[in-house]
Amino acid sequence: MSEFTRLPDLALRTLGGSVVAANDESFAEKESLIRPGRSDFAAETFGAKGQVYDGWETRRRREPGHDWALVRLGLPGVIRGIVIDTAWFKGNYPPHASVEAAAVEGYPTPAELQAAEWTEIVPKSDLKGDAEHFFEVADERRYTHVRLNMFPDGGIARLRVHGEVRPDLSLYEGLGLDLAALENGALVTGCSNEFYSSPNNVIAPGLARHQAEGWETARRRDGGNDWLTIRLAGTGVVRLAEIDTRNLLFNAPGWVSLTGVDAAGEEFELLPKTRLQPDTPHRFRIEDARPATHVRVDVYPDGGLARVRLHGLLAGG
Repeated sequence: MSEFTRLPDLALRTLGGSVVAANDESFAEKESLIRPGRSDFAAETFGAKGQVYDGWETRRRREPGHDWALVRLGLPGVIRGIVIDTAWFKGNYPPHASVEAAAVEGYPTPAELQAAEWTEIVPKSDLKGDAEHFFEVADERRYTHVRLNMFPDGGIARLRVHGEVRPDLSLYEGLGLDLAALENGALVTGCSNEFYSSPNNVIAPGLARHQAEGWETARRRDGGNDWLTIRLAGTGVVRLAEIDTRNLLFNAPGWVSLTGVDAAGEEFELLPKTRLQPDTPHRFRIEDARPATHVRVDVYPDGGLARVRLHGLLAGG
């Protein structure tokens, strides 16, 4: 596994991604490419089109050319790496694949996307059956869409597009926003412990449906406390903090505190050590805050959080 996989999957369905078009999906639907989780499989499970696969599978091509699928990134950004997973496709995987990217603003149609200017970010590469393939991307440009090409046909279970979120925050000029939202460009840059689940879950869109969709640490036995650091979407002033322990019934922290960090690296208190309740969304007004670039969330002594929201204004906004 490559280091870039620690970054968010910009194409993930639960983060707003969509497979907007494919030239063919005769055996298995294109939408499977960006589903969360690993691909499932049950042998000898047959439908009207043959063996059921949790992935995208095209017909056997009898003419020149190759198959493709267009994916709108739920979170536009700088792509750091691609994962092409052919899980369970053993006799029907494509021998080669490539990935292209494009930056198309607004809400383009599939036809408009096809006519866009595309940049190859993963050259035509060899694939194996039933395997994950990791490709690092060295390109600093911001992209909104990717095109997966497979040569000539076959099945791919999952496509992961890991990178750094780069939204258009000009839409929020003069308005408040969640400075800690992944979709606005925030990122968890440090964490004391992620034994059970990823800390970036706490800044994901929507509500956590169960414990695994939040952040949960191992049990501490050393008298210390756990923490995470959030790089805000931009330098901003936090006015309202939401600390959500939803779904965490017996493993929520007892207390939480928030510390801001300004551009000079100086720390200041946003929220003193405050008691929390299990399975509860908490909202705290923040008074007399100053612009921060990062916020450290300390939980005492350990446990889990479902979501952290830090509402406020961009500095100068």
